[in-house]
Amino acid sequence: MPSLVRSLSIIAVLVLGSCAHGDLDDAPPERRATDAVRALLQMQQDAWNRGDIPDFMEGYWKSDDLVFTSGGRIRRGWQATLEGYRRGYTKETMGQLTFEDLELTPLGEDAVLVLGRWGLQGLAEPAGGLFTLVVRRIDGRWRVVHDHTSSDEPRR
Repeated sequence: MPSLVRSLSIIAVLVLGSCAHGDLDDAPPERRATDAVRALLQMQQDAWNRGDIPDFMEGYWKSDDLVFTSGGRIRRGWQATLEGYRRGYTKETMGQLTFEDLELTPLGEDAVLVLGRWGLQGLAEPAGGLFTLVVRRIDGRWRVVHDHTSSDEPRR
């Protein structure tokens, strides 16, 4: 009997231990991808809200092939995108960024399509709009490779 109790105790510990083991490791690849992209977006939001444009830009692919479209303009390249942000914002005019209504669609294990709404609060007039991102895993790191951001029409 003691041997049966001991065996059952060991089995219980193993079963409970496997249940407590990280869910992310056991998640399907698409779930891991969308979770990683959500973490990337949170990192960018946090960096923006600290007024740290260089840290915010870490979420983008550091390549001349990065595409950023906004305000009727197409920018190509990480450096051009960084310079655009620096020209358009100072730490005092950045406001507080939020991402909402996120829809993440896996495009395989290494790419995710993101649709969402962005908002800037804490400004003289709040701003906001929609965005679509293509995010890819490149060299093991998730990076935005294509960003199309639009602003809401001013309310009249």
